[in-house]
Amino acid sequence: MSLWLAFRKWFASHVFHLNNRNLVLLCFGYVAACWLLLQAANEHALVADFTTFLYYLMVTASTVGYGDLSPETAFGKWIVVLVVIPGGLSLFAAILGRIATGAIEYWRAGVLGKRRVKVDNHILLLGWNGQRTMHLIRMLQHEEEGKRPIVLCSRSDIENPMPGEIGFVKVTSYTDSQEMAVAEVAKASCIIVDNLEDDITLSAALYCYNINSKAHLLAYFKDEALSNLLSQHCPNAECIPAVGAEMLAKAAVDPGSSALHQELLASTRGMTQYSVVFDKKGGETTVGQLFGTMKQHYQATLIALDSGEGIELNPELDRVIKESDKIFYIADERIDVFDWEKLA
Repeated sequence: MSLWLAFRKWFASHVFHLNNRNLVLLCFGYVAACWLLLQAANEHALVADFTTFLYYLMVTASTVGYGDLSPETAFGKWIVVLVVIPGGLSLFAAILGRIATGAIEYWRAGVLGKRRVKVDNHILLLGWNGQRTMHLIRMLQHEEEGKRPIVLCSRSDIENPMPGEIGFVKVTSYTDSQEMAVAEVAKASCIIVDNLEDDITLSAALYCYNINSKAHLLAYFKDEALSNLLSQHCPNAECIPAVGAEMLAKAAVDPGSSALHQELLASTRGMTQYSVVFDKKGGETTVGQLFGTMKQHYQATLIALDSGEGIELNPELDRVIKESDKIFYIADERIDVFDWEKLA
C-alpha cells in the first residue's frame, strides 16, 4: 500500500505538474496521437506529408479553420471533434498562460530588484533615503538625459520607485560580491554612496573602490572623521560633507545665502553650476580673457579653477589656464561643446 501511495504521489507531482518539460511532452504526444488517429481513420489527404498535417493541425486546433482541408470520413470527423480541437485549445491556452506568466515574473523580478541589470557606463546609486533619493535621481535624469543610465541599489525593503526609468537591484549587503555583481559595479562610470549610517557608507565605498577604482566615486558623510578616513584609502574618491550647519551660519550672517546655494545646486531651474575641462591642444589662456569671452559668447560666468592642486575659487584675472585644467562656471544649462579656439 505504501508503495502504491508513493507511486501516486510521484506520478501526480511529475506528470500532472505542468512545468515546461511536461508541456513540451504533451505537445509531442498531442501531435503524435492526432497523426496516428487520422492515419487510422484513412484521412490520407490530411496525413499525406508532415507539412500538410502540421498546417491542418495548427489551423484546426487554433479554430482558425480556413476550410481548404477537412476530414472526409465519419471517424475522422469524430477525431477532430473529440481530440484535435479540444486538445489543441487546451494546449494553446497552457502555452499562452506559460508565456504570460514568464513575462510577468520577468517584469516582477526587475521591480523587486532580483534581476541582473544589463548596463555599462552607468551611474550606480547605493542607498535609499526616501524623497531625498528621489530628488537626487530626478536631478541626475535631467543632467544625464540620453547619456548614462541610472541604477539604484538598495538594502531597504522597497520596490523599484521608478520602474521603466531606472534600473533597480535589491541586496542584503553592499559588500556581498555575489549580490553586488548583479548591479554591474565593475562597469559603472560613477558610483554615488548615500546612506543614513556613515559606517555603511564607508564600507560600501571601500568595496566599490576595490572593485572599480576607475569609476568616479562620491560618498556623502555626516562624520568628517570617516570622510577623511575614506580619502586616505581612496585618494580619488570625492567625499561630500554635511553642510547644514554651515549653510545656517552663512544665512545668519549674509541673509539670502541659503536661497543662493539652492539655486547653485538646483539642476532643473535657475542659474546652476557646471564644470568643463579646458582641452585646447597645446594652448593656454588667462582667467581674464576666458572670463570675458565665455560671458560674451555663452552667457556663462567662470567662478573657479582646478589645476590638480585643489579648487581655486574666484581666481585672479592674470591666472594662467593650461590644457587639462578644470573650469567651473555658472550658466542656465550645461554647455555641451565649447569652441576653445574662439574663446581662448
